[in-house]
Amino acid sequence: MSDTSISPSGSEKDRRYDDKKNPTSNLFDDAPIAGETSDEFREDVERAKAQEGEQKFHRLGWRRLTVVLIVEAIALGSLSLPSAFATLGMVAGVICSVGLGFLAIYTSDLVGMVKIKFPEVAHYADAGRLVAGRFGYELVGAMFALQLILLVGSHCLTGTIAFLNITDNAICSLVFGVISAIILFVLALPPSFTELAILGYIDFVSIILAIGITMIATGIKANQSAGGLSAVDWSPWPKEDLSFADAFIAITNIVFAYSFSICQFSFMDEMHTPTDYKKSIWALGLIEIAIYTITGGVIYAFVGVDVKSPALLSGGHLISKIAFGIGLPVIFISGSINGTVVGRFIHGRVYKNSVIRYVNTTMGWVTWTVLIAIITLVAWIIAEAIPFFSDLLSISSSLFISGFTYYFPAIFWFVLLKEGSVWERKNLVHFALSSLSMVVGLVVLVCGTYASVVDINNQYKAKTVRGPFTCAPLA
Repeated sequence: MSDTSISPSGSEKDRRYDDKKNPTSNLFDDAPIAGETSDEFREDVERAKAQEGEQKFHRLGWRRLTVVLIVEAIALGSLSLPSAFATLGMVAGVICSVGLGFLAIYTSDLVGMVKIKFPEVAHYADAGRLVAGRFGYELVGAMFALQLILLVGSHCLTGTIAFLNITDNAICSLVFGVISAIILFVLALPPSFTELAILGYIDFVSIILAIGITMIATGIKANQSAGGLSAVDWSPWPKEDLSFADAFIAITNIVFAYSFSICQFSFMDEMHTPTDYKKSIWALGLIEIAIYTITGGVIYAFVGVDVKSPALLSGGHLISKIAFGIGLPVIFISGSINGTVVGRFIHGRVYKNSVIRYVNTTMGWVTWTVLIAIITLVAWIIAEAIPFFSDLLSISSSLFISGFTYYFPAIFWFVLLKEGSVWERKNLVHFALSSLSMVVGLVVLVCGTYASVVDINNQYKAKTVRGPFTCAPLA
């Protein structure tokens, strides 16, 4: 009987021999293996990408969380505090700085409690859903996105002020605005907060050096002036003829300084041990209170009622150039992290059920880059449309930070965290502090917004600021 089997061809023999020599040659071949459909293979790839993404976005420890919170929080707030002290007076300024700071630590603790109790909360909007369903999610989500975009715009404006100051208004302010926006865009591209934490150390050193230089320079200048430090025109009491609008703009600038809880859900979602958040918020809160109170009080005592906002402008012509140059990293690093947070929120919502949300595929990076570009463009438009520093901060604080920092966390305690009657001993302290937070937040919301609108109207009537989208130097 003849042999009907077919002998392998030379090429097949060679391939088998090669496979024996290198048994792993096909293990990582992109082609589907026998018995596996292309759909199944694609699912395996997406599953691997998802696992890689989950690992990438859960590497944050409490120390790096503290650094990230510092990046997000300690920047523009410290630059507006001396001006607020000049308006409110030293006594009221210190009381507001310390009191609002400790209250912000408490409300931040409430935010952390919500995250621990409801681990699925990834952003502030998710907490809004827990309180008021879909309506709460959409409302808080819109406020969240708008606030963070306003923050990016505010940093864009500060970058423009810095460049104009350093160069003596060398070119059109619009050009410096575009340059600032491009820098913010580039720094916002890394999607993981763990990666951004590395820049946090540069950010922190930058703001400390800039403030320190300003303090030393203003102190020397005051000491060398006629009459020395005793001749500086500062007061423990509010300035004379203080208007309602001026008072509340000063208060909202202090509120703005303690806005770190707005991004806390987003940051905690990347923590590998979320229960460690208390260490971070207390470390950050105490650092903020110390920096803000010392910065506001000392620079006000050295400069007096003529202190400028941002405070770096108060050090004199040459010193302000140096301070702004050293402060450039904090202006752009702190601004960019807000763009990253709002980008993560929007990108994660649009691609909720897709591996694209992990930003570790080609399509993920393309969509992420386009989104960050759009966010930065909108922020730049805002910065050019409202080209004055203090009132931009005031509007932002009144409309949004009043809620994210004060009355939203109070609502969380009443609706999500409270167990038993409010009159039980374990609830009395929380009831008192949450009620206080609610009142503070609502007062700032109503009165602060009104004061900001009145002040903007008065400035335009007096023609003390430039118009929007012009080359004129910033006022």
